[in-house]
Amino acid sequence: MRWPLWRVAVAERSMEPALHPGDWLFVRRTIIPGRPLRLRAGQVVVARHPGRPDLLIVKRAARQQDGGWWLASDNPAAGAVDSRAFGAVPGHLIEGRVVLRYWPVRRPQGTPEQGSPARVSPHPAWRRCRRRQ
Repeated sequence: MRWPLWRVAVAERSMEPALHPGDWLFVRRTIIPGRPLRLRAGQVVVARHPGRPDLLIVKRAARQQDGGWWLASDNPAAGAVDSRAFGAVPGHLIEGRVVLRYWPVRRPQGTPEQGSPARVSPHPAWRRCRRRQ
């Protein structure tokens, strides 16, 4: 058994404008390793690279197909490596679903906000906490 919430830092520009290098994310993963995670198209996930299992990647689940999930980058112009390079990712390589971006709390002026926390789909409980403040 393992802890279901996990902290992950974004290192590359492949998910801009939703996520930027230096962003910190909370990721929900299954408690039992190897158990498939329930996903929907459009959700941001953390997965192991099929060719390099020691490398974690943050991508958007585009669609489910035979053999797993097609993972796409929001910014393919950044030289992103996604399912166009390695095909569908088997479900057992998907480590978790991004719940929210918690750092930075606000983006500096001039940085696009479109989709920053909203496209990452924050957890409903997080929205309730923010309304009370």
